[in-house]
Amino acid sequence: MGGYGSGRLSYRQKAEDCRSLDVNRFHRDGCLRPGRQGNWVWSRDGEEVGRIGYKAKGGRLVLDYRVRQYGGDWEPITETIRITYADCNYGNVRPYFMCPGVVNGRHCGRRVGKLFSGGRYFLCRHCYNVSYSSQSEARYDRALRRANKTRMALGGEPGTASWIAPKPKGMWQRTYERRCEQIESDESEADHLFFSRFEGLLNADELEIYSMASALRS
Repeated sequence: MGGYGSGRLSYRQKAEDCRSLDVNRFHRDGCLRPGRQGNWVWSRDGEEVGRIGYKAKGGRLVLDYRVRQYGGDWEPITETIRITYADCNYGNVRPYFMCPGVVNGRHCGRRVGKLFSGGRYFLCRHCYNVSYSSQSEARYDRALRRANKTRMALGGEPGTASWIAPKPKGMWQRTYERRCEQIESDESEADHLFFSRFEGLLNADELEIYSMASALRS
């Protein structure tokens, strides 16, 4: 293999299905300080599901772990990841991983906040062709998800059949009105996109119900 990741995977893995390393969490926990070493642990429902060893060495993070692919033997891996920093406001700095991937003979070197275990090594999502579940959603589903997120932020329930919650205590009236308008806009967009896509599959009764619901919403 000519380096980390000999070629881009032909299918799209989901970020939610991969273990990931978040450089900001490492930074907050002090794990990037030179000389710091230990184990990074993943857990689910309070149960450990995986761990790797790490050691910080002056601008680098060295990972030690084992992988087993396609039911084969466990293979020890040592991977070195460069760390770079960018200036932020108020004199702070923000760390980034420099992706060590080599895909189709080309070094990646992207400055990223997360690396994913999409294969033998921890690489950026571009090298592994990793996407987030929301990226594969239909446009009407994304619009409904935005509306539901705003509904719940106001203390209400998700779903177009639910009432929008009253204004939370302490929220400006104009902020509340703007969020209500955003909910209605997102749900109207979802209706329009859904109807445009599936109009030919709806019968006369369903078309009438849809038209009445849209009229009430507008």
